[in-house]
Amino acid sequence: MSCEDPAPGGAAADTLMTLADVERAAAAVLPAGVRDFVAGGSGGERTLAANREAFDRVFVRPRVLRDVSRCAAGADLLGRPARMPVAVAPVAYQALVHPDGELAAARAARAAGVPFTVSTLSTVPVEEITALGGRVWFQLYWLREPGRALELARRAEDAGCEALMLTVDVPWMGRRLRDVRNEFALPERVRAAHLDGGGPSAAHRRAAGASAVAVHTGQEFSSALTWSQVAELRAMTRLPLLLKGVLAAEDAVRAAEFGVDAVVVSNHGGRQLDGALPSVEALPEIAEAVGGSCQVLLDSGVRSGTDVLRALALGASGVLVGRPPVWGLAAAGEAGVRRVLDLLAAELSDALGLAGCATVADARRLRTVRLGAPARAAGPAGSAGAAVPGRPDGSGARADAGRSETGGP
Repeated sequence: MSCEDPAPGGAAADTLMTLADVERAAAAVLPAGVRDFVAGGSGGERTLAANREAFDRVFVRPRVLRDVSRCAAGADLLGRPARMPVAVAPVAYQALVHPDGELAAARAARAAGVPFTVSTLSTVPVEEITALGGRVWFQLYWLREPGRALELARRAEDAGCEALMLTVDVPWMGRRLRDVRNEFALPERVRAAHLDGGGPSAAHRRAAGASAVAVHTGQEFSSALTWSQVAELRAMTRLPLLLKGVLAAEDAVRAAEFGVDAVVVSNHGGRQLDGALPSVEALPEIAEAVGGSCQVLLDSGVRSGTDVLRALALGASGVLVGRPPVWGLAAAGEAGVRRVLDLLAAELSDALGLAGCATVADARRLRTVRLGAPARAAGPAGSAGAAVPGRPDGSGARADAGRSETGGP
């Protein structure tokens, strides 16, 4: 079914005290199909759930008797200063949740002093977003038609984007059962500005027993992306280049060898391979393996400033947030996105001081303890694992006891 427009109105941004509040406010105004499109994961949503469960197992050892009277959350992201070690992740089709779409989100990011990443599937052309000012990165899917991906990369560079982010974990879209069951299709007013000439596509045509968006991206995205294309893109541009969707240390090391400036440790928010490692579990090994040869950013599961602190302590240079700004956009437009970013900044500043850190660099020297083992998916009939209700395939997972400690001088 084609989705309906979001309900007008929403919460006053200053009444939202946590990112969970923002998500609830967004859920109250979004049609069910749109809400599922944004919130859902792939398969049984094990990885989607595990992203949060993994963060909740990470604890830091605060340091005391340190002067934190002037905490500074500023950070270096790709060689330029940011108000905090946070960037807005690329999210497709933001006009689904608010008529101003990416324009409102980009204005909020500019005001908050953090980079905004434009998706290949943005509903607003990249030129209109860079015209707003602020720091703009461009996310690139490698497209089937020869030369089109490089043309789009050049377009983003010509528009004034300061970095290119190649997504490498989407040979095709993961099977997102909520969208399949909803037979989700885009409304006519929501179009990919960088594809199909901004016109209607297969994403707008209901497909029985399928997601129309998945059908469309299957037609557009290449499943033949390899390191050869990374080299081609690296040779084409002098802009900083990020690879998004890296979970293996071997791939991160190779990315650095190819001249990539940053890797984004990501499982696509639990929307690609269900059963992929939670991003925060993959982070320490990757950070250690690259050893400073490129920046390491993290996304998937960040829901508070304390999560940002945890990611820093585990070796990240910064994080990307995807769903929370979209929830903010749905709940209160530009003010809602700004509220999300301001909450993260305030929570991070608080967490830094309470952990005995005057700077982001101090946070990267904290020791961490991980309690419990990664969630273990239920196996064949008769295997261990208690079911958790509410996942699309009805399955569940459980965590086994364990403990590990990392980081620190």
